[in-house]
Amino acid sequence: MTDTNEGGETRLLLVRHGQAHVNVSQVLGGMRGDTGLTALGRLQATRLRDRLATGEFQVDVLLESSLPRARETAEIIAPALSLPPQLDDDLHEIRVGDDGDGLTLEEYKRRFGWVDIAQNPHTRIDPGGESWARFMLRVGETLTRIAREHRGKTVVVVCHGGVIDGSLVHFFGMNPAAVPPARLHTINTSLTCWTHTRHNDRWIWRLDFYNDAHHLTGLDSGASNIEEAGAVDTPAEPVPSG
Repeated sequence: MTDTNEGGETRLLLVRHGQAHVNVSQVLGGMRGDTGLTALGRLQATRLRDRLATGEFQVDVLLESSLPRARETAEIIAPALSLPPQLDDDLHEIRVGDDGDGLTLEEYKRRFGWVDIAQNPHTRIDPGGESWARFMLRVGETLTRIAREHRGKTVVVVCHGGVIDGSLVHFFGMNPAAVPPARLHTINTSLTCWTHTRHNDRWIWRLDFYNDAHHLTGLDSGASNIEEAGAVDTPAEPVPSG
């Protein structure tokens, strides 16, 4: 984004989808493999809907990844914002190819081996899928485009853990071809907020907060804490089920 912002501050409110079946069963969750949210995931999204209904954020636009787990989350929260969700295919998690979509993690390993994305960031996760480096570039390009198209507005973006990871890589100017040495654990339905604002006569991106999931407080799934109750997603790198 350029250093001009005629419409005032732009805010991107990134939402990770609710817990999905692919998170629990460790399935490669492309358009075929993604079967939507678990019961817990729907409850998490309902909690977020109720939080958004309080008017905590004045939202102008609601965007959603077209993967089913993100679409279902967006559909649940949309009534609180009185906005129709707008599909954006570029908000997908790291893309899996047709040969990998819907495979279990074990079957994926058997067919394609294991891609260590930290050591091989330019290697596709399967023959038709993306590499980590290409995924990070797509995230940066997509967030830049969204900010330009909705300059001066507050945009809720229902997406994936990898996209939120990529927002930090992009806005903090990290190397998109290298996996950051520090790992993140973005909670299902958590909020991460970036604001494009003026500071010392120039426009900058500011991280207002990351991984805010206080709307999940008290959610009981038999777990002992919110991280367990709200983010039982068993990250399985490089499986695109974030």
